[in-house]
Formats: sequence, C-alpha cells, structure tokens
Amino acid sequence: MESDSRKRLSLSKKGEELIEHYKNMVDHGYQRADGIYVKNTYEDFELKKFKEPIQPQFKYWNIKSVLDYGGGGSNWDKSGFSGDQSAKEFFNIEKVISYEPARNYHDIESCDCVVCFDVLEHVYLNDLNDVLTHIYSHALKLVIIQVACYEAAALLPTGENAHITVRPPMWWKGFVDSISIKFPQISTMLFCSTEYKHAQLFKIWNAAHFDEKEEYCVKLE
Repeated sequence: MESDSRKRLSLSKKGEELIEHYKNMVDHGYQRADGIYVKNTYEDFELKKFKEPIQPQFKYWNIKSVLDYGGGGSNWDKSGFSGDQSAKEFFNIEKVISYEPARNYHDIESCDCVVCFDVLEHVYLNDLNDVLTHIYSHALKLVIIQVACYEAAALLPTGENAHITVRPPMWWKGFVDSISIKFPQISTMLFCSTEYKHAQLFKIWNAAHFDEKEEYCVKLE
C-alpha cells in the first residue's frame, strides 16, 4: 500500500493551539473538573467498548488494514482486548496505522477502514469540516466514528472543558452526512455517546446506495 504521509492536515490557529495543549496533557497529565489530577492521559482503548457491534462489520467488509485516527494510547498489539486476544487478533487485522498528532504520530496511509473514537468532540468547530474530510479521504471501504455528546471530566490547561465541541447526536449525524455524501463509495458507522457507557448507533449508510433506490426520500434511521 502506497504511503501518503505527505498529506498533512492543515488546522486553524486555534486548532494548532489545541494540539499543543493535548501534547502538554500527554506529557504532564491533566486536572479534572472534580479537582483530581490524572497523570496518564488518554490511555484508554475507547473502541473496546464497541467491539461487539464492530466485529461483524470488519468481517463483512473484509477489513485487513485500519487507520486509527486520533487513537491516543490505543495499543492494537497488546493482549487483553478480548480475553487473551489483542485487538488485531480479535478483528483479524493485518495492519494498523496510528495517527495521533498529540503524540507526534504523523504517518498516515489510506486503509480499508478508518476508526475515529473520542476525537471529534476535541476538535475546534471551525476545523471539523477539514478533519472529517481528512478522515474520509483515507478510507477505502469503511469509516467508523464515535463521538461523545457530553462534557468531559478532563480540563484543558486553560481551564476549559476538554470536550470543546459538545453537540447532540442528531447534530453530529447531519454534520457527518454532509461530508460522507462526498465519498459515496465509503460506508459509515456512527456511534454518538450520550453517556460514558451509553451510545446511539445510527444505521450504517452509504451514499451510493441512495442512488440505487427508486424513491427520492432518504429516511433518517
């Protein structure tokens, strides 16, 4: 697979400042809204909570390569993701590329699937269009997104909540729709978490399939 690491995302001034804040949090930890100090920043494998509904989609689409977009400290090779299995073993994945600017992981390649978990709510509103376009432009078959629709426990070094773009599920569905239709051959799986352990899953869609139907109405499901 040809590398396209030269395709760097261009962010706004505020977007670049946020990346520096997240780098600071990775290096030094962060303060929570309840006053607790957390040393290990973004070490959780957020995708793990959704592994059961995702696994059949990986199998259906024969996903062999994954771009983990903004994956934080997610380790796809570490055992314990499911029993003694690593995430790679559980999903039968051959290759994972981790793209995480806050940890200076800037290599990026087009892969069968792009997964983006607990990321978009951390993105400055004016950069969301470019970030989502960047995500879709590196997917060959499938994009899987999970976004939190509530405030975080974590605070930025500025004192602001780390979830800087908090919107309801239907807002995110509409926003992702507006980008995904520009990539009609790519299917989308969208989870919108209204609580830490509760998420709304929209029906998987593909804009090319809309054109194959006789009716004009595309129902919201």
